[in-house]
Amino acid sequence: MPKKILLACGILSSLLYVGIDALAAIRFGNYHSYASQAISELGARGAPTKPMVDPLFIAYDMLILAFGVGVWASANGRRALRLIGWLVIGIAAVGLVTPPMNLRGTGDISADMPHIVLTGVLVLLILAAIASGASLYGRRWRTYSFATLVTLLISGGLTGLDASRLAAHEPTPWLGLLERINIGAYLLWMLVLAIALWREAAAQSNKAAKGRGRVLPMRGAA
Repeated sequence: MPKKILLACGILSSLLYVGIDALAAIRFGNYHSYASQAISELGARGAPTKPMVDPLFIAYDMLILAFGVGVWASANGRRALRLIGWLVIGIAAVGLVTPPMNLRGTGDISADMPHIVLTGVLVLLILAAIASGASLYGRRWRTYSFATLVTLLISGGLTGLDASRLAAHEPTPWLGLLERINIGAYLLWMLVLAIALWREAAAQSNKAAKGRGRVLPMRGAA
């Protein structure tokens, strides 16, 4: 049961992230466009939604941390899952220490460097986790994982180009859309993995319960 709860945290984390993005964009006020504005702007220094999203993103990272522990505990000799567990724990840890960016049009690129560097570390950890898990569940899962990696690499590269325009205080007509495609592909992969592992844990629990049910009558008869 504890392992199933930890794995359920992976499902909740993806749903929570999508909810944070939707709710904060509504509460922001002058957040003009999902297509042009980054998710990071919702929690930027000086953003009106920062007090709201900060504790929610901490909750998200704690759910990811719990999920990473659940993945590690579900390895059962599978090295790929053990590695993914550590990588997911790393994603949570880096997320917790990544500082916010400055609000669009304020500050300079040097002030945002810690945010940019640690975001880059997050991207590497995510790519490594997905690549490590590509061989877990056969051809269809492998194809899906590789498609996710390609999506992340393309959308991430294009996001980086638009991010440089953001730093230069220039218009970024597609930054928000590209970033949401990037993050959405990652969140979906994590969600699907969490569901698959949760089902495995549930099946193991049911099998163990049936085994105990067969043994108990014998003890009573004795």
